[in-house]
Amino acid sequence: MPDVLAEVRRGWLGGNGTRFLEAIHAGIVEALHTPEDDKVLRLVEHEPAHFAIPGSVGERYTHIEITMFAGRTLAAKRALYRAITRNLERFGVPPGDIKIILIEVSPESVGMRGGKAASDIEIGYAINV
Repeated sequence: MPDVLAEVRRGWLGGNGTRFLEAIHAGIVEALHTPEDDKVLRLVEHEPAHFAIPGSVGERYTHIEITMFAGRTLAAKRALYRAITRNLERFGVPPGDIKIILIEVSPESVGMRGGKAASDIEIGYAINV
């Protein structure tokens, strides 16, 4: 279920948007043990004038919000942060220029698969990792 919104300044990713999102997703699969095909990935490239960033970071600053079911341990979250940060290094994103925000929701707060609450269906993986 993890849904990803990644935001960057326009221009530096070039034609690598799909690979960039897949690198984030690979970190999720690795750290949270979600199925490879369970993904919603969105990339927004803002005009630099429309995306103010901290003065202490560079132009490749990456802001990531991941909405996911609540229940992951602190160890799993730490592993997620490390995996994503490692995977984005290949795009020239410095580790200090990545901010990851987890938005945790209860399974009963997500409707899916024919209008059912996620708490009422078998989602295919454990959320308590």
